[in-house]
Amino acid sequence: MSAPIELHTWVTPNGYKVSIALEEMGLPHEVRWVNIGKNEQFAPEFLALSPNNRIPAILDPEGPDGAPITLFESGAILQYLGRKTGKFYPEDPRARAEVEQWLFWQMGGVGPMAGQAHHFLRFAPEDVPYGKKRYGDEVTRLYTILDKRLAGRDFVAGEYSIADMALWPWVRLWEMQAQDISGLKNLAAWLERVGARPAVQRGLIGQDEAKRVNPSAPSLARRLFDAGKIG
Repeated sequence: MSAPIELHTWVTPNGYKVSIALEEMGLPHEVRWVNIGKNEQFAPEFLALSPNNRIPAILDPEGPDGAPITLFESGAILQYLGRKTGKFYPEDPRARAEVEQWLFWQMGGVGPMAGQAHHFLRFAPEDVPYGKKRYGDEVTRLYTILDKRLAGRDFVAGEYSIADMALWPWVRLWEMQAQDISGLKNLAAWLERVGARPAVQRGLIGQDEAKRVNPSAPSLARRLFDAGKIG
């Protein structure tokens, strides 16, 4: 039995990318909660793992050379876990490049733009119509691209991969981004397809924990998507 990987995380889309991957890959792991509503991401012990003070981060006691390794940034963690297990991250150079381009499309586009849409549409302390339109329109554009990409495909890079694991936790929140996906049939079917996977359901950890450790929070969603704290 391999020593469990420590997953330092909270209940955000970026955190769910990694908890889903650990479940899909069958890797033993232990969850260490980092309550971003209480600024625990700034604790020295967490900053030693993630100097950018963002969740998630992992500590793998059995790194590539048998020694422990720590990693932050969800995309880098997904690639590492895929290489470690040989699952959901193909070795064939062309297939791997296909996965990587959609993984980085999520990291550089969908995640940041959807996060800004959440903020300006729902949680900004003042109404900023320009911000709402700019980021809402950009998420619409990105989801239209994803819908076209999924035409005739079950998953974004052909076979189910870490690219799907990266995208799904963000796209599932389309309502919070004020999106209308009624015309995006391929995207909607993909959301259901990925969401029905047992490992994905197991990876959606922490809702009860979030309520337990922060029961007085006026809005969990507000804390999750505050522009200064999002994981």
